[in-house]
Amino acid sequence: MQAHKIEAVVQTDGTLTLEKLPFKKGDNVEVIILERHVKSESDTSNLLHGKLLRYDDPFGSATPLEDWEALK
Repeated sequence: MQAHKIEAVVQTDGTLTLEKLPFKKGDNVEVIILERHVKSESDTSNLLHGKLLRYDDPFGSATPLEDWEALK
């Protein structure tokens, strides 16, 4: 199944026109319409998203090597 995402605005009369779709005439398609919420500047739910808070060797051992029973 091929998916194609496009953003459009519903007209005042409730119609929606989709142009330049990557499908051929006669193709069967499924249409799912989702309301897109535009983020406002006052939305503070993701203030830390994408921010680096602390980076301490994330791939390092959580315990010292001398505490590992398997290495003895």
